[in-house]
Amino acid sequence: MIKQMDGGVTAAQGFQAAGAAAGIKYENRKDMALVYTREPAVAAGTFTTNVVKAAPVLWDKELIEKGNPVHAVVLNSGIANACTGEEGKENNVQMAAAVAEELSVSVQEVLTCSTGVIGMQLNMEPVKKGAELLKEALADTREAARAAAEAIMTTDTCPKECAAEFETEGKKVVVGGMSKGSGMIHPNMATMLSVITTDACIGQELLTETLRSVVGDTFNMISVDRDTSTNDTCIVLANGMSGIPEIKKGTKAYEAFREALLHVARELAKQMAGDGEGCTKLLEVKVENAATVEAAKQLSKSVITSNLVKTAVYGSDANWGRILCALGYAGVEFDPEKVDLTICAEVQEGMVSIVLVKDGVATEYSEEEATKLLSQSEVSVVCDMKQGNASAVAWGCDLTYDYVKINGDYRS
Repeated sequence: MIKQMDGGVTAAQGFQAAGAAAGIKYENRKDMALVYTREPAVAAGTFTTNVVKAAPVLWDKELIEKGNPVHAVVLNSGIANACTGEEGKENNVQMAAAVAEELSVSVQEVLTCSTGVIGMQLNMEPVKKGAELLKEALADTREAARAAAEAIMTTDTCPKECAAEFETEGKKVVVGGMSKGSGMIHPNMATMLSVITTDACIGQELLTETLRSVVGDTFNMISVDRDTSTNDTCIVLANGMSGIPEIKKGTKAYEAFREALLHVARELAKQMAGDGEGCTKLLEVKVENAATVEAAKQLSKSVITSNLVKTAVYGSDANWGRILCALGYAGVEFDPEKVDLTICAEVQEGMVSIVLVKDGVATEYSEEEATKLLSQSEVSVVCDMKQGNASAVAWGCDLTYDYVKINGDYRS
């Protein structure tokens, strides 16, 4: 059984982190982060499927595919280093090299991540200054993990972190992570930027397989604005410092590890969905009793990505027709005259549910009570398709005036 704990990327043994204000785009704002393990780590990663890939994505993909041991991940915010040509690729290598020199490791053992404005070149002077500051600030404390999570924020309003632990072979194993993402979120592989650390001992092939399966149920099930970034990256580092034997598939240790990784990824995904640019509410859509899991995923994501559903949720309007419509154009066959739609939210009295639609027809629900539920900061919609026994959950947010304002002048 896993247990959630307070922590981030330093929760697992042997990991240190830091955040620093290097002045990459703004002065006096944390904009570089570092995650470091003295013991070499096995690395797995998932990356954007966007044809336009940023320089750090290309770098990380190559290193991880080679099976290189990894000692560090350096991340910067403010400038995405995407669509920057050969100069951008060279700048990315220089950023990795600056950190490698500070840590006395090979440049091939340093992964990179960038987020921010597309098309701008990284200035190497603040990057090199940031590498020095990060080395000085490295620590295995809770505060250091938070500083790193804060340094990768762009339009995020809060840092995203999570950690979980479990026991096997009489020893504790920890999985901890951080992520950033608020806008340009419609992942088709992973999240915007995420680094997850663990002191488990596990081979790269199995770690990669596990990460990909977890991503399909977590980071791939969120959306803010239907835009897939050029920089989407999720990296998992496993340094084996828990002292447990190597985890093998089919064992209880593996099931516990996968559950812990799933928990951390799911919580990070929900935190991002709930912090969508300009949003006021986290929207959760559960599809139940679908014919297949793939159909359930398709249906749930169709609802959370509907602009009309998102604006109705913003206005606390129980406009169930928009939900049924979004299910209808998802590309999945079902009988609309069998569908039930229910909304749920936690209010002062506890968790309350209202059935809006029964067998495709509106019930005699109270609009006032429905509005009360939809006014809460977290709202769930349950869609019972009555086709089979497959289910899926997707997360998104409402669409507000502020989303347009934020993105109307993002570069300035």
